[in-house]
Amino acid sequence: MQLTFLGAAGEVTGSCTRVDHDHGSFLVDCGMFQGGREADAKNFRAFDFDLREIDFVLLTHAHLDHSGLIPRLVALGYRGPIYATEATVELLGVMLLDSGFIQEKEAEWANRQERARRSRRGWSAVPLYTVEQARASLGSLRPVAYDETVHPGAGIRCRFRDAGHILGSAIIEIDLDAGGAEHRLVFSGDLGQPMRPVLCDPVRVERADVLCIESTYGNRLHRPIDETCDELVAILNDTLFRRRGNVIIPAFAVGRTQEMLFLLAELVRDGRVERLEVVVDSPMAAAVTELTARFERLWDDETRELYRWFMAGTDRFKLRLVADVEESMALNEQSEGLVIISASGMCDAGRIKHHLRHNIDRPQNAIVIVGFQAAGTLGRRLVDGARHVTLFGTRLPVRASIHTIGGLSAHADQAALIEWMRHIQPPPQHTFVMHGEAETAASFAKTVSERLGWRSVKVAAAGQPWRLP
Repeated sequence: MQLTFLGAAGEVTGSCTRVDHDHGSFLVDCGMFQGGREADAKNFRAFDFDLREIDFVLLTHAHLDHSGLIPRLVALGYRGPIYATEATVELLGVMLLDSGFIQEKEAEWANRQERARRSRRGWSAVPLYTVEQARASLGSLRPVAYDETVHPGAGIRCRFRDAGHILGSAIIEIDLDAGGAEHRLVFSGDLGQPMRPVLCDPVRVERADVLCIESTYGNRLHRPIDETCDELVAILNDTLFRRRGNVIIPAFAVGRTQEMLFLLAELVRDGRVERLEVVVDSPMAAAVTELTARFERLWDDETRELYRWFMAGTDRFKLRLVADVEESMALNEQSEGLVIISASGMCDAGRIKHHLRHNIDRPQNAIVIVGFQAAGTLGRRLVDGARHVTLFGTRLPVRASIHTIGGLSAHADQAALIEWMRHIQPPPQHTFVMHGEAETAASFAKTVSERLGWRSVKVAAAGQPWRLP
């Protein structure tokens, strides 16, 4: 058996691992690289091998850094099945079309800018893939229920276990025959932080001969949720009622937006914030929020109770889901009293860029960062203290207050990762640390070796094949 990490090795985005074994080859995840021009180049270079060698694809979840290159994979000629949980398949029906739309619009904008500059004659930007290519790729998806055993290829059995990260997210257990013996290969996907809103905690896995573990937050601990809520309450009350501004929250359309809605509603229900007018300004986030309500069976008990309170009716928590472009633009005419949740979560695309353009230079406003910001993204520059940013060709001063609330992460922190791994007995023969920035992954690999006493803990290296006996 041989593993080759095609992405999410020394970085957080672009998750894709090729597995070659006695009976063929398959991919686990098919993620988009994110974070500026270098990421764009990587996306266009992806899949520089014969796609006919790949028998099937397994997806851990719907976030674009794990699924966003599916349309390109299919457009380049892949014709096999792509297995994912039922909720993931439903989410991708929204997310991939939205991603294709953004790809087309970004290419159109780049071409307009280039024509205005007239600096490169004959040059033309092309989208990574189109809406139609995204729609065509949906026909390759095959829904799988949690804990169901599927047989995607000869000598292979798979089970998708609840990872508690976003709706439909999965840990994938893969049993395969290699060299006349059965081996269990486990991909953690992105593990959720226990005791967070909406979803159940990650399922514990008790056996893995080879483990591929994420390390997004492998070098740190999240703030306790109570302290996080205290900080959020202070920001909301200060910005909305004392400074009379707006609160802008860049949030991933899938998972983080829905968690924020339930958390904000809880703060109002419990009387910690008097009232809130919340706008979700993202067609995809609005669609995913409605879809999430259809999968109530996957929620935890506390979320179901809060949802019943909201559905009973209240004028203290007003929620609007915005899809129309004109209504979105009109939001920027309201100078105070709004909580605007918009995508993308790393501020590099979508409507959030427009809201930042109209709010970031006003000192009465607050920008609240509630998710991981990859290196090279606009969100990361804000977190790192940028004093000026350029949005749609305009250089703007950062006068709004910038707040980073890490305690809301849907990713397990170091303690949660170690606790989840502790239940795997005996320890894996091989452990690969992936989906973390280089320094973080190296630090977490060392922590695993020291705290768990595991041997053969390696940091995944991009493009390097690992031959396993």
